[in-house]
Amino acid sequence: QVQLVESGGGLVQAGGSLRLSCAASGRTFSINVMGWFRQAPGKEREFVGAITRRGGSTSYADSVKGRFTISRDYAKNTVNLQMNSLKPEDTAVYYCAADLHNSAYSHEQYEYDYWGQGTQVSVSS
Repeated sequence: QVQLVESGGGLVQAGGSLRLSCAASGRTFSINVMGWFRQAPGKEREFVGAITRRGGSTSYADSVKGRFTISRDYAKNTVNLQMNSLKPEDTAVYYCAADLHNSAYSHEQYEYDYWGQGTQVSVSS
């Protein structure tokens, strides 16, 4: 079992920044990939970015590339999502997810085994 808890969401003006964190506990040694997804009101949940445990390779959705950065802190079992130059269209509930079975990152939700409860990010214009 893996437990994931997101934090750091809030309200920010367009152009501002937020830093989300995802704290993992339980069988963290089994996690191969950590991903971030988001779901805006009335829309499907979509991939934001991911980072591999080995090598720290990252992948981002085109919509956030150059603005969002994923990093990891092994000592704290935490993965962070630094979000800069935020836009109103970034408003969504952000979820972190853990993939225990694949060594390479995936953009597909079904590849992820555990999910956090989500944290709200609201960007005002």
